[in-house]
Amino acid sequence: MALSRIDTTNMIEDVPQSKLDNNINFRNIIINGDMSIAQRGTSTTGLQNSPEYLIDRWSYRRAGTFTSATFSMAQSTDVPSGQGFAKSTKIDCTAAESSLPADVFAGFNQRFEGQNLQYLKKGTSSAESLTASFWVKSNKTGTYILQLRDIDNSRAISKSYTISSADTWEKKTITFAGDTTGAFDNDNANSLELFFYFSTGSNFTSGTLQTSWGSEVDANRAVGQVNLADSTSNEWYITGVQLEAGTTASDFEFLPVDVNFNRCLRYFQNITGPINMHQTSVSDQAIVHFALQQNMRTTPTMAVANQTANVGVFGGNNDATSPFISSNKSTFSYGCAEYDHGQNFHSDSSGESQTLIYNDGGTVFFTMAAEL
Repeated sequence: MALSRIDTTNMIEDVPQSKLDNNINFRNIIINGDMSIAQRGTSTTGLQNSPEYLIDRWSYRRAGTFTSATFSMAQSTDVPSGQGFAKSTKIDCTAAESSLPADVFAGFNQRFEGQNLQYLKKGTSSAESLTASFWVKSNKTGTYILQLRDIDNSRAISKSYTISSADTWEKKTITFAGDTTGAFDNDNANSLELFFYFSTGSNFTSGTLQTSWGSEVDANRAVGQVNLADSTSNEWYITGVQLEAGTTASDFEFLPVDVNFNRCLRYFQNITGPINMHQTSVSDQAIVHFALQQNMRTTPTMAVANQTANVGVFGGNNDATSPFISSNKSTFSYGCAEYDHGQNFHSDSSGESQTLIYNDGGTVFFTMAAEL
């Protein structure tokens, strides 16, 4: 039977141009803008005067000292209908403060490495504009402020958006002009910050909102911002955050979960067992080695995540009395630490190679953080 030849000469003409346009991979500068990855857990409470990460790459940030206001942060399944999102982040006021100290602000942010921003051509006459788009919802209607902060050159620009209808998901689009002054450093340090304000004192609202790039002035950062902390009824949700070069917003760039997760691993990783261990000359101390899931942004900070996990040593005691990291020796490509167990690892002589056993399957024991 003869095979027919297929003429593909003009097949490209059958593909609608709309399917080819705007198809730039990784156009979203934001990582985890759909709030789907949450390695640290799905909720945290008591947010007040200390920064806190929860949803990967996103953090609660503040300046100054609240007198009484506190917030909780959680990964939520409340999302805009029919938009493809499964998760959002919820900020909830859990203790109110209607009159804020002048020196305080709080908000939700993400930070970016300068080496990932060079294509924006900041500091040149060809500097790219940036467009932010996101879905937001709150019972507290009114004016909110979104700010871009150039950390390398102490420059900033702020724009307002309005939540018009209470308890209703609304999509917002904000364009920031390109900045022809001050290039981003070409390194792995923090160069740019996207900051969503939700409570601000008068030190940050007493001037004129800085809607053009310029040297950062505190009084001009968040003029007009509502106070999300003035009632325990207040809550604020966000998802679908995209920041991209240009003056128009494209549809949200959904990434496969493995791609999204691996991008987050550059900044934070959970380590579970079993893990190889070599006992040192000290009876209750060991060198612990483990492979990272991928190289991290910089040498990470290691911590013991669970001091009460049922931890033991093969052939030894099944104990874990207040373990802690005595010396962080981690690198980009593998993890290594001196680890104090609190009790003897094994009754035999020091210097033995043994395996640290996590009897609680899947328990996160070490965390590795390389956040900006």
